[in-house]
Amino acid sequence: MRPQPSDRKQPASAALVIFAKAPVPGQVKTRLCPALTEDEAATLHGSFVLDTLERTKAAAATFKLSFDRVLACAPSSTHVFFRIMEARHGVTLLDQEGDDLGARMRHTFDQVFARGYKQVCLVGTDVPSLPLTHYRDAFAGLTRHDLILGPANDGGYYLIGMTRPHPALFVHIPWSTDQVLTLTEQKAAVAGLKTALLPQWNDIDTLEDLQGLIDDCIADKKRPKKDRVYSTRTAGTLELLAKRLRERRA
Repeated sequence: MRPQPSDRKQPASAALVIFAKAPVPGQVKTRLCPALTEDEAATLHGSFVLDTLERTKAAAATFKLSFDRVLACAPSSTHVFFRIMEARHGVTLLDQEGDDLGARMRHTFDQVFARGYKQVCLVGTDVPSLPLTHYRDAFAGLTRHDLILGPANDGGYYLIGMTRPHPALFVHIPWSTDQVLTLTEQKAAVAGLKTALLPQWNDIDTLEDLQGLIDDCIADKKRPKKDRVYSTRTAGTLELLAKRLRERRA
């Protein structure tokens, strides 16, 4: 009998890590509370995680990109939410480990590079409207640069990509401040890394950020359906939250 070709997919040389927390009330999007209830904040966060999974898949399909997706999970990959995401979206699960954000990112990059990947990008889930082109440009940039950063409007970054581990980029950084991007660029320069920046984008941390997202989503609904950025799920969630916020202010 002639041997049949294997259907087993060969591993890609690139990986996209989605850095996510389980949508547990009281543990996610806490800066949006008490304007939102803890349950509302958790629902919004869960929708953002789903958006990121869907949009990263769409980016790969749209631009014919070859990357494996890894979901870096907190508090644990054993959480039922992540197990469902693994089954539905075909992602590999990895635990976040470390005492602060920098340690968790450093550990994640070490673990993913140890699996043989040559390019690794890490993205957060607070950028549900991030253009698909940014994912394409991040990996394209890593063919010419050592480091790719996606600047956030608050002085941090929403994406970081590299071609090998650079642990020094994650130490002695005052996380959740407006100094994160600047200090990271300075560390990269000291290390002699060739760095490129993606376009700036807004992540969703504060009530002001949320209001901006609501306004953008309203504008998005006026576009042709094929051109809309927001999922029906997130658009519905934002519409409901906007209504509740108006009622609470009245």
